[in-house]
Amino acid sequence: MFTTSDLSDRTKAELYQQLASQLRALVEGETDAVANMANCAALIFHSVPGLNWAGFYLLKGGELVLGPFQGQPACIRIAVGSGVCGTAAETHTTLRVPDVTKFKGHIACDSASRSEIVVPMLTSDLHLIGVLDVDSPELDRFDADDEAGLKTLAEIVARKL
Repeated sequence: MFTTSDLSDRTKAELYQQLASQLRALVEGETDAVANMANCAALIFHSVPGLNWAGFYLLKGGELVLGPFQGQPACIRIAVGSGVCGTAAETHTTLRVPDVTKFKGHIACDSASRSEIVVPMLTSDLHLIGVLDVDSPELDRFDADDEAGLKTLAEIVARKL
C-alpha cells in the first residue's frame, strides 16, 4: 500500500521534491497511462494546499479531451487555442494565470477557480501529448516554485504515456 507523507511543514521546493519522489514510486513499473495520470492528479490534489482542481487533458483528434482528475466535474473538450489549457497547448508554454477573470477567453469549468497553471506535456521530440491543469480558488496562488514543481511532475507522467 502506498502512503503519502505529511508535507505541511516543507517549503514549496521541498514539497515538490518529495512529490516527485512519491510520483516516481507510484508510476514505477506501471504502464497504464490512465492509472498513472489518476495517481498523479490525486497526489497533487491531496498534497498541494489551496487547490480546487488538478488533472489532465489529452490531445485527441486535434482537441484536448478530459483525462483523469480530482475536483468538480469539468469541461470535457477544449479546442487547442481556447482558454488557458488550449493556449498552453497551442504555444507549448506553461501559463500561470493569477486571475482567470482577466484571461481573454477563459473557460470557466468551475466557477470557484480564481487562478490557474497549465503545463504542456511533450514527448522527447516536442510533440504535444496533453496538459496538466491545476486550479485554485485563491487569486495569484501559483508562483515560480509551483511552476518548476508541476513541470517536473508533468515530465514524470509524460514519460509514462
